[in-house]
Amino acid sequence: MGFSTEMASSEVNNKQVILKDYITGMPKASHMSLKSTKLPLQLKDGSQDVLAKNLYLSCDPYMRGCMRNFPSYFTPIFTPGLVINGYGVAKVVISNHPDFKEDDLVMGITGWEEYSIIPGGNQLQKIKYTDMPLSYYLGILGMPGLTAYVGFYDLTSPKAGEKVFISAASGAVGQIVGQFAKMHGCYVVGSAGSKDKVLSERD
Repeated sequence: MGFSTEMASSEVNNKQVILKDYITGMPKASHMSLKSTKLPLQLKDGSQDVLAKNLYLSCDPYMRGCMRNFPSYFTPIFTPGLVINGYGVAKVVISNHPDFKEDDLVMGITGWEEYSIIPGGNQLQKIKYTDMPLSYYLGILGMPGLTAYVGFYDLTSPKAGEKVFISAASGAVGQIVGQFAKMHGCYVVGSAGSKDKVLSERD
């Protein structure tokens, strides 16, 4: 998901995706609303907050659990009436944090909105290498890639020629594990939740 780069001098229009209420079943567009607000281009004095313009946002399976009124094992559940949050790639607009400056590219937890204020720069990481698509930092170079790498190489460590079974093989993590296993010389078997997903993996 990408956004334009136009800004006003003292405030910006900030489109936000809001969760209307907790869900049951699969998420639908009707569970969310689009809201436009004005965001002043300033931060609280004495804070270490960072104001950043979101460039890419990730939609991940764990977020469905955060939309239910049930404690999540991974991250706090979303609050109805507030902005949905998730992993994003952003450019720093204003920073009170010593580790980040204007125009730095960062990755971390942001809001599903055009601009986010990240309190204390919490969970932000500076992107050092920009000679590749920035969207990679939400995939192979982000949470899915790190999860796949640690799960395959650190936790399981199969040997070449061994069989590797991957559940949810068409998912963000499963696809990467499958490639790691093939490169490692393993025999790969995967499962997916529908015929179309299975065919996409076979192709």
